[in-house]
Amino acid sequence: MSAPAPAARTRGRFARAFRLMILVPLARLRFLFVLGAIGALIVKWDDLVARYEKFTRPAAGASAIDPDHEFFCPMHPTVVRDTNKDKCPICFMPLSKRKKGDAGGGEPLPAGTVARVQLSPYRVALAGVRTVPVAFVALARELVTVGTVEFDERRLKSVSARVKGRLDTLRVNQTGQTVRAGDALAELYSPELVVTVQNLLDARAGANEVGEKLARDRLRLWGIDDAQVEQIARAGKPVTHLTIRSPIDGHVIKKYVREGQYVEEGGPLFDVADLSTVWVQAQLYEEDIAFLPAGAHDPRSGRPGFDLKVTASTRAFPGRPFAGTLSFLFPHVDAETRTLTVRFEVPNAGHELRPGTTATVTLKLDHDLLARTPAGAGLLARDGKILAVPETAVIDTGARKLVYRQALPDTFDGVAVELGPKLSAADGATFYPVLSGLAEGDTVVTAGSFLIDAETRLNPALGSTFIGGSSGGKTASAVRPTTPDDKETKVAAALAKLPPADRKLAEAQAWCPVQRDKLGAMGVPVKVKAGDRTLFVCCEACRAEAEANPAAMFERVDELNRTRTGAPTAPTAPTAPILSGERLAKVVSGLNKLAPDDRKRAVAQRMCPVQEKPLGLMGKPVELVLDGKPVFLCCASCEDDARAESKETLKKVEGYKKLPPVLPEGQP
Repeated sequence: MSAPAPAARTRGRFARAFRLMILVPLARLRFLFVLGAIGALIVKWDDLVARYEKFTRPAAGASAIDPDHEFFCPMHPTVVRDTNKDKCPICFMPLSKRKKGDAGGGEPLPAGTVARVQLSPYRVALAGVRTVPVAFVALARELVTVGTVEFDERRLKSVSARVKGRLDTLRVNQTGQTVRAGDALAELYSPELVVTVQNLLDARAGANEVGEKLARDRLRLWGIDDAQVEQIARAGKPVTHLTIRSPIDGHVIKKYVREGQYVEEGGPLFDVADLSTVWVQAQLYEEDIAFLPAGAHDPRSGRPGFDLKVTASTRAFPGRPFAGTLSFLFPHVDAETRTLTVRFEVPNAGHELRPGTTATVTLKLDHDLLARTPAGAGLLARDGKILAVPETAVIDTGARKLVYRQALPDTFDGVAVELGPKLSAADGATFYPVLSGLAEGDTVVTAGSFLIDAETRLNPALGSTFIGGSSGGKTASAVRPTTPDDKETKVAAALAKLPPADRKLAEAQAWCPVQRDKLGAMGVPVKVKAGDRTLFVCCEACRAEAEANPAAMFERVDELNRTRTGAPTAPTAPTAPILSGERLAKVVSGLNKLAPDDRKRAVAQRMCPVQEKPLGLMGKPVELVLDGKPVFLCCASCEDDARAESKETLKKVEGYKKLPPVLPEGQP
């Protein structure tokens, strides 16, 4: 075999050198570049996610609260919100925007109402919803704080030596000893006393009235009363010891001297305190100062111009209240504790309140006193009672306070309210005074309001557990108990909200010609002008059909009044629902979402046996198997009612199949 040519060898060496010097480093650099990119992605992942969410989230204005607009569910007009962040808790459809008061969009939310929730009677029972009317209640404010028992400074006395000398005898020789007014405390020997008494005797013997008066005055200033001076003068003998007596009833709280001790003039001997009345000094926080009535103070005693009772209890006597009266308000707030000191006088005949102990102080302001305070100036009051709602009815979100008001049976409005400070009733229940947002007679939810709010407004998906939604699939679920709807009560409540003249007409009409249901069963009836006559329909969704053919609607009202005397059942008259062009398009769109075979059976069934509406009007119909027979419903929220009354549901379905077709002839 011949050796390779020199040129071939040169090309081979050049190729090996190129691979080692260029290609291999490039491959390594590419690997390092990939590793670096992965590391950078890991480090910057949170920043990248945040940037993605920033550019993909809806504009802030789209979900901001607009005072002129509201959002509602086209399929369930009673579901109304003030923001589009939520979905319909019944059918989970996005909410549509409308202007408040728009006649074409259903009943608008009243001013101050942020949400409207409709529950089935079973959901009301399951959530434990309880309601009470807003009323005027006798309320008071209790301020509970901590205080300390102190000496009454006006009942403290200091006993001092009025003349210098030697304490030969201490009659009271221990701290804490009880004394009476006039009891001897000590015997003081004083040479000055001897000289002054002798001067008195000499002046008396020499008939020196001026000298006698000077001696008597000096003895009186040393604490010797006139009776003792007369006794000395009659005896004619000088005394050597001055008896020091207690000025008040009380006990010795401090002893400064010992027996045999020399004291100077003015030197302290004893401190005596009278505990028949003590002070309780309590601390009030700044936010409680507004509950103190406004009033002038007595310039001498400092006592306020109002009478405020107080009770104090101590750890030594926890079950025994001590009653007192407010006697002084400090003119300043303590800079360290940011509290205002208030003082109360409490009788202490049995000396059970001992200075230095702590006490729990309760100040109770009744309606009359509360009305005189800055905090109670704006309360709505009548006959000594205040318009208020129970504390359990209020949901505090931080930004605002909400109360769920019952608009109709099983329909609740979330109302933003302005409330006053917490007050207490006689039985200890806590109430909030109503400043605005509610009126007397409004019915509010006191139990279950947090459940309604959390499961519908904050998390609509979880709200299906209580509001009536479901997964929407075809998987059969366990049959759950149900509660019958008190339709007559609901109808009466809805009709009562109409003006008297309209209410009379609606009661005479009785039935909605579109839904074939009782007027008021779906809320306050809607008034429709049909020529020179007035017609009522159950909701705004029926307005278009009623206005499209008013003559047929009046005929149907007459027919319903002739044939129906009780609760509505499946339509018996061979008349198809009258659908406007828009609603007919919705029916076709909803039915077209079904498979061909399912669509054929849904068209043959025609109506939803629960809502009594054409199938497809609320979107894609839901199939349910009852007693082995397939049944179509307008939405998933109807499953529970259909299962609860399966025999009646199947009976309605058979009746619907005998009606003329809902879709016009030739409609695909």
